[in-house]
Amino acid sequence: MSNEHPVTVSVARTILPGYTRQANAWAHAGQELAREWPGYLGSGWVRNGEDSNEWHMLYRFADAGALQAWEDSEERRWWIDSARDMMETTRVERHTGIEGWFSRPGDVSVVIPETVAPPRWKQAISIFLPFFPLSLLANFLLHPVTQHWPLVLAVLLNIVILTPLMTYIFLPITTRLLQPWLQKPPRKRRARLNS
Repeated sequence: MSNEHPVTVSVARTILPGYTRQANAWAHAGQELAREWPGYLGSGWVRNGEDSNEWHMLYRFADAGALQAWEDSEERRWWIDSARDMMETTRVERHTGIEGWFSRPGDVSVVIPETVAPPRWKQAISIFLPFFPLSLLANFLLHPVTQHWPLVLAVLLNIVILTPLMTYIFLPITTRLLQPWLQKPPRKRRARLNS
């Protein structure tokens, strides 16, 4: 299994006036092409406002090798070439980790985002696994201090301590350990991919 991190590519494109509907269709077509590509994790796009012609398009792959294979593919080349008359690429950035999914300051409109996310029940399990023992431990350790506090303050202290621990330590570890299970496609889809 590769030790490489997922890579998110952010591409700023300026859509020429009068091509907004075509750009929507073009972006959907690119998602459909990339969706079945090995290592594809999701994609979407944001705009600076409803009337803005600048679009920040995002796509994410499991590692740099999978990304490179997609970017060198004939399918992607055809897709990019099909939009040459309606948009201009102004900036391309690559990010590893989760920061690539967050919009830039000023982005207010998310247009039909699409991500390949684990089912909600798997997400719930991956949160429950670290949260239950950590919450139990925190309650056990804090109870002598907070037993006579108002419930609201006791819960607040618990949350203030647990939130950064979950966000920066325990959830990243859990999702990394569970990644093969979380990213495993449903049986129906796997059968279609193998056909």
